[in-house]
This record gives sequence, structure tokens and C-alpha cells, in this order.
Amino acid sequence: MSNFRLGRRALCGALATLPLAAQAQSGDPKFDAWLRTLQAEAVRSGVDAETARRALSSIQQIPRVLELAHNQPEFSLTFEQYLEIVAPQKRVDRGRKLLAENRALIDRFAVPAGIPAATVAALWGIESDFGAQLGDFEVIPALATLVYNNFRASFFKGQLIAALKIVSQGHISLQAMKGSWAGAMGQCQFIPTTFLAYAADGDGDGRYDIWTNKADVFASIANLLRASGWQPGLEWGAELPAGAAAPRGQRIVRPSGAAGPAYRTTANFRAILRWNQSDFFALGVGILSDRLAA
Repeated sequence: MSNFRLGRRALCGALATLPLAAQAQSGDPKFDAWLRTLQAEAVRSGVDAETARRALSSIQQIPRVLELAHNQPEFSLTFEQYLEIVAPQKRVDRGRKLLAENRALIDRFAVPAGIPAATVAALWGIESDFGAQLGDFEVIPALATLVYNNFRASFFKGQLIAALKIVSQGHISLQAMKGSWAGAMGQCQFIPTTFLAYAADGDGDGRYDIWTNKADVFASIANLLRASGWQPGLEWGAELPAGAAAPRGQRIVRPSGAAGPAYRTTANFRAILRWNQSDFFALGVGILSDRLAA
């Protein structure tokens, strides 16, 4: 361990003894008291005291986060409508261009795991439109707003502590940690606990930067698929011709009901489902990946 690390740890220990009341106030005494309690809990969970103090000492609640949390639209999309949103021809065209441009970098992580480069690109495209849409909420204030207002508090508290650990470990600064109102982050839209479990260092710099570093983005996508049980050499599935039967052991998915198309699916479809437990999502990833590879 370097002297720098020892010095930083000693500094953090000293900061932990400072009075919590010395921190800046939000203007809401109850919220400030809750933040002080949360700060102490974060330190007990392994977040260094300096990070906990800086992250939680002067944040404000974000009313827009609560508006979005309590007014999530109830979509009743057909599968055809959903597919047009996630895999339109415009995204296919752009995705083929970006896949070609980034093929060597994607292959560096996808090939050893036996994952098609087009599958990595499809997840990149669906999650963040190839890095164009990352979310603009500061993640820690957004998550604190949800927890304090008791919106799925147990789940989001786990995400909040995980987000603090990510900053504590030096992967991203507080100001740069942006994401969705619910804490999904970066070009692969990992929630904080998923980040801690599966984010990867693609370029060897010691950080997992899924916001701006494509090597880390592609390494993280491949790592999560591999950990989810991706089987090399096995396709995700395919649309069945009318009247055809699926091979033994393969699940049939009919996203539009009995009168619509049928897809046979494999263990790799189940691996995609571990990313997002939606048949629409997993089919969207599979179909987009096929179109990118065509």
C-alpha cells in the first residue's frame, strides 16, 4: 500500500471524528438531521468519511425526481410499437456505423467471452442510444430524495450507499456522477449496485468509467452478460416460421399473442433477461443485434 493511500486513510479517520453539525445546512432541519444519520451509516458501510461528508453535507432535495417517481406513465405498447422505439431503422443505420468504428475495441472484451459484438452494440444502443442519452440528474441527491421521501426506500437506500462507495473508490467525481432520476448511470445504464458487482476496467487505469470511457463501457457490458450465463456459440433465438416447432428445451415467446409472431429462445435469451426482466427488452436486444450484424 502506498504512503499516499495510508495518508488518505489517516485523513479520513480524522475527518470521521469532526462534529457532523459543522456541515452546511439544506434549510430543512428534518432533512439535515436525516442526512447526518445517513452520513454516519455510510461511513459504517465502508464509505470514507471525507466522501460521505462532501456528498451529503449540503445537498438539496430534487422535486422533479419525486414528480417522475410518482407519475410514471403507464405505457400499453404493442410489441411492434416497442420494437419501433428501440430498433428503428435510424438506430440500425447509426449502430452499424458505430459498430464498424468500434469493432476492434468491442471485440477485445466480447470475443474472450464468446459474445457477438453486435449484441454488445445492441445493449449500448438500447440503454443510452450509443452514449447520447445518459441522464442529467445528479445521482446522489436524486437517490437521497427518493429515500428520504420513502419511495421504495429500502431499495433506493441500497443504491444510495452503493453510489457513495463508487465515489469513495475514485471511479467518478460527485459532480460528474449523472444518471436517470432512479440512479441508472452511464452508457450502459447500470444502477449503483450493478456497477459495484459488474463494472469493469477496460483500459487498465484502475477506474470503472462507464460515463466517458468506451473501453470500460464495453468491458462492463460483456462482463455482465458473461456473469449472467452467456453461452459462447449459442444464438439468442430467432423468429419461427409459421407452423414450425421450436427445438426441444427452447422457450417460445409470443410477444403479440397467439396470432402474432413466435420466437424460439435459448439460454442466451435468459442471460439477457437477467439484465432486464422483460421479454420485450430481451427480444429488442436480440432483434437489434441481428439487424446490426446483417
